[in-house]
Amino acid sequence: MVITGDLVDFGTAEEYQTLWQILRRLQLPFYLMPGNHDDRQALRDAFPDHAYLQRGATLNWQLTVNGVKLLALDSSVPQQPWGYVDEEQLNWLAEALLHEPKLPTLVMLHHPPFASGIDHMDRQRLRNPDALAAVINQHPQVERVLCGHLHRSMQMRFAGTLACSAPGVSHQVAFDLQSDGPAHFVLEPPGFLLHRWHPRQGMTTHQCAIGSYSGPWPFYDKNGLID
Repeated sequence: MVITGDLVDFGTAEEYQTLWQILRRLQLPFYLMPGNHDDRQALRDAFPDHAYLQRGATLNWQLTVNGVKLLALDSSVPQQPWGYVDEEQLNWLAEALLHEPKLPTLVMLHHPPFASGIDHMDRQRLRNPDALAAVINQHPQVERVLCGHLHRSMQMRFAGTLACSAPGVSHQVAFDLQSDGPAHFVLEPPGFLLHRWHPRQGMTTHQCAIGSYSGPWPFYDKNGLID
């Protein structure tokens, strides 16, 4: 599991300790990325055993899991809501993509490199999406560009691939496409994206709701279709 940023709200040590207490109960490996609500050093201090977080000024990292390459770009800018990836990070990404060009790859960052149509969120998206696109366009093995920040599930073509934002696990940003829409949130069901890779069938992305819901119910009984 990868959490694409905004791990806590105000970046305090106490919040990261709460986060650690929650995540330690997971039954699968997890990897962390910072968002605009995070503090890099406080995050590092709270997860000292996550060695990938302890290198360099920005928290970029890479990992290969079951034949899929994960490349995490730290788009956070201290004390700012908007995102940016600098030239050094873009060079790191280009080199990582050149290294294993046959592996299906997910490029991940917190800030979306596309406009959502939600005005107050679009004012704080990635500031240099064209520079990121120039790198990704050269590497057809990039199956997805994944981001958070928007607290809504969205998809858009980007740099010859598909960019996806994950829904929030706490709240969702209110769906309002007016140019002067206020910055509001709503308590729609939380969720996450699950990416399934199959060597013959390719990459499929599922949006999964978090919670308990009625069912499952059968479509058929011994007499055929029920409903």
